[in-house]
Amino acid sequence: MNQRDGFTGGFIAGTVVGGVVGGVIGALLASRTLNEEADAEPKRKASLTDNNTSRAKRRQMKAASSEQTIEVARRSLEDKIAQLNETIDEVRLSLGNVNGDRSPSNADKSLGEELR
Repeated sequence: MNQRDGFTGGFIAGTVVGGVVGGVIGALLASRTLNEEADAEPKRKASLTDNNTSRAKRRQMKAASSEQTIEVARRSLEDKIAQLNETIDEVRLSLGNVNGDRSPSNADKSLGEELR
C-alpha cells in the first residue's frame, strides 16, 4: 500500500514539474522566433517592393511562354493523331486483304453457314 501512495505522489509531482519546465522552454523558443521574425520584416518589405515590378514582368513572360508551350504541345498531338489515323487505315486495309475483302456482316454469315 505504501508503494502506491509514493507512485501517485511522484506521478503528480512529475507532471507538474514537467508542465512548468515545458512551458518555460516553449515561451523562450516562441519569443526567439518572434524576435527573428520582427527583425526580418523590414527586409521582406524592402524586397517585396523591389520585386513587385519584376514579378509582374515574370508573370507576363511566363504567360507568353506557356502559350507557346501549349501551342507546341497541341501541334505535336495533332501530328500524333494523324500518324495513328494513318496506321489504323493501313491495318484496316491489310485486314481487309486477309479476310478476302469481305464485310464483317458477310464474314459472320459465312462463318455461321460453315458451322452448320
